[in-house]
Amino acid sequence: MDYDVMIIGGGISGLTLAVKLGQNNIKTLLVEKDKKSGLIYKGELLQPKSLEILDRINMLELVKENGFSLPSIQFYEYDQKADQTMTQLSANEFRYDLIDSPYNTSLMIPHEKLKELLFIEASKYESVDYIQPAKFTGFTDEEPQHKKAIIQTKEGERKIHASFYIGAEGRASPTRTAMEVDMKNTKYNHHFLTVSFPRPDSLNQSTIITTQNKFVGLFPLPNNEVRSVLLIKPGEFKTMREEGLESFYRAYCELMPELEGYVHQIDTWKKIQLMIPVRHNVSSYVKDNMILTGDAAHSVHPMAGEGMNLAIQDSDVLGELLCWMFKTNQTEWSQLEWYEKVRKPRAEYVSRLSHQAALLYSFPYRAWQKLRIKGVKQTEHSLSLHYKQMLNTSGLGIWKFNLVDRMKQAGLLPVKAGRVKISDKKKEKIMFSTYDDYPWYRK
Repeated sequence: MDYDVMIIGGGISGLTLAVKLGQNNIKTLLVEKDKKSGLIYKGELLQPKSLEILDRINMLELVKENGFSLPSIQFYEYDQKADQTMTQLSANEFRYDLIDSPYNTSLMIPHEKLKELLFIEASKYESVDYIQPAKFTGFTDEEPQHKKAIIQTKEGERKIHASFYIGAEGRASPTRTAMEVDMKNTKYNHHFLTVSFPRPDSLNQSTIITTQNKFVGLFPLPNNEVRSVLLIKPGEFKTMREEGLESFYRAYCELMPELEGYVHQIDTWKKIQLMIPVRHNVSSYVKDNMILTGDAAHSVHPMAGEGMNLAIQDSDVLGELLCWMFKTNQTEWSQLEWYEKVRKPRAEYVSRLSHQAALLYSFPYRAWQKLRIKGVKQTEHSLSLHYKQMLNTSGLGIWKFNLVDRMKQAGLLPVKAGRVKISDKKKEKIMFSTYDDYPWYRK
């Protein structure tokens, strides 16, 4: 059987794309290699742009019902003495409601729950077929317009022809390998431990707690749980396991004593996942009729919680483009350049911002901590810096930081306190419009 589109990978990116294509009656095959969902923790924080996209595909209210709204991010910095006593050095809050948009909040939803909701929606459409498990192993050795995807299923090998092949497999992407694109990698001097556990009622906002050399991020989930991210040194996980779970409990409770009795409900190391952050960007998202989305094209440092959101945004733009191509009978491969033109610069900009955020917490020096405190404080209290930070984080637009901004963040220039007022003319430049997201409609 031939398909208009074959999506390789049944994660958030692939499912979002399948929903868009299904809603437009595009003949689609989605294949997923894993038999069932794994225990690996993945992205759960939806940024405002993702909420806007979910609204476009009529899923926002359902997602909200299963999520936990987080309208701000709270930052606390402490000085931790040798006797483990803590003195607060700063407290700051970054708010999404600075942005003039109906989608001015973030939202936490369990990753597998979001996948379930997207899968149920995609399954409604007769034009969408789904095979699981089915492992993509490569393409037949034919001319690009005739090549077929080779997949291994429990019934044996199948060869499937599609007009377009979408690599949405994640970091280990056979589609990317077949495309032979270059990829630039960045590694970091730290690892993370991540796990979800019951939370106290007082923990109801995104919370970042740091000292000179420690970092924990806490993000409330529905059902009175919290997703946690603990920064550790490479090799420290092994040491902690040798010491026992008490070392894990202690790392949290030293930074937030209110977690006493809550984090202790983690009763086995098997529930705790080691995350090794890696950042990569490929040289091209498109080759012939093969396209990369999500982590197959780019991965970002997890501290900013942008990876899943970039994947959703990729699939939104690509899905809209493919639907337009089939609707207007303009299915030339050259039209795919629109996708890369929109998504590549945006993803790479967010990747740089996430990288810079990671560097702020990468070095355990007192001077570095002071610089971080100054930067966060200046950003919160500045008219424009706070807005820029939240807009760039939200995905709703881009307002780039310049040299003067960086000097303000470093405390070398004064900042003007108060709420920022953005003119309509300025908003047109910094907020993404429909034509910014889908520029081919201008044709």
